Amino acid sequence: MSETLARPDAPVIPGGPQEGMLVEVAGGGELDTASMNLNVGPAHPATHGVLRLVVDLDGEKIVKAQPVIGYMHRGFEKLAEDRDYRQIIALVNRHDWLSAFCNEIGVAIAVERMLEMEVPDRAQWIRTLMCEWNRILNHLLLLGSYALELGALTPMFYSVREREDIQNILESATGGRLHFTYCRVGGLKEDLPRGFLQASADMATRMKTCIAQYEDLLLGNEIFMLRTKNVGVLPQDVALDYGVTGCALHATGITEDVRISEPYAAYDKVDVRVPVGTNGDSFDRFYCLIERMKASVDIIEQVHDNIPAGPVNVKLPKIVKAPEGSIYVRTENPLGQGGYYLVSDGQKTPWRMKMRTPSFSNVQAIPYLLKDQLMADMIAILGSVFFVVGDVDR
Repeated sequence: MSETLARPDAPVIPGGPQEGMLVEVAGGGELDTASMNLNVGPAHPATHGVLRLVVDLDGEKIVKAQPVIGYMHRGFEKLAEDRDYRQIIALVNRHDWLSAFCNEIGVAIAVERMLEMEVPDRAQWIRTLMCEWNRILNHLLLLGSYALELGALTPMFYSVREREDIQNILESATGGRLHFTYCRVGGLKEDLPRGFLQASADMATRMKTCIAQYEDLLLGNEIFMLRTKNVGVLPQDVALDYGVTGCALHATGITEDVRISEPYAAYDKVDVRVPVGTNGDSFDRFYCLIERMKASVDIIEQVHDNIPAGPVNVKLPKIVKAPEGSIYVRTENPLGQGGYYLVSDGQKTPWRMKMRTPSFSNVQAIPYLLKDQLMADMIAILGSVFFVVGDVDR
């Protein structure tokens, strides 16, 4: 092509071999750019639900990004005040539809601790088992959707395939595929069906092979690394300031995990490994997501080896009334740390219930993560925060 050269540092327009062309920007300075205000969502597929992002651009550079939330607000906390404690369990498994059982257990534990109720050991071990399978279900969907957003279609097929098989196993015990409603105050709805533990053990073995395939497909993929490494870096202090938890926090190198710092169910009887990253970028967040699935498989196998026989619930009175007082319970949900603040005035319904959802806090870090990034990296950053909009809005 042309060899009309003006300056040795002039921008290069790439072409085929030996077809590069140097051009000079008139005026000898940088390219003139124009500011633009861009609305992303609230119904864009890459926003993971009904989330709107208002983005101010200077050329290809993001000057400011502001998430607008509330489109899916359903007043879960207020609804809980009109339901008894059994009904609340069926309510709270819906705000994060990918983490149903992990949401149920938080409310059950809060009521049990207020009642000073002793939950049978077998129920605690089964709760641990269900929490970890639910964590894997959650991460499988996020894994497939994140890869899809970056242009890789195959991992989504694989992750949905494994999800279906896990859901079949959980359905055999709970009767549900999405909203399990299997947890109860004092234990569980019922014991595991015959053959469940064998099916669970077989699936855990298979998941080890599947996770290795995901790693080969994505973590070692050159394009995936280019799209995610050193993109959307979140420092430790910023993560703590925003209350970020889960994979986004672990990617910064912080190992805070409620299963270790404040164990519940049977987590104090198993080894819980918390994978962490080093750079806090999009790649590290995704790496932690995959490693957490491995850690969950390890926990599931420990449950298989140690689950005791015995009852799975305690007999409750016809009407459950928590004593007057308040309590705050934390759980390590798949998306991060969940919290349930329960205030009782001694009636059959809570006087007040306040939920701390991980997605709400994680989304607060989006303006920091997107500022001064290129528009082309927005989806790679947004997807790596791992949130569910229903969990944000409640």
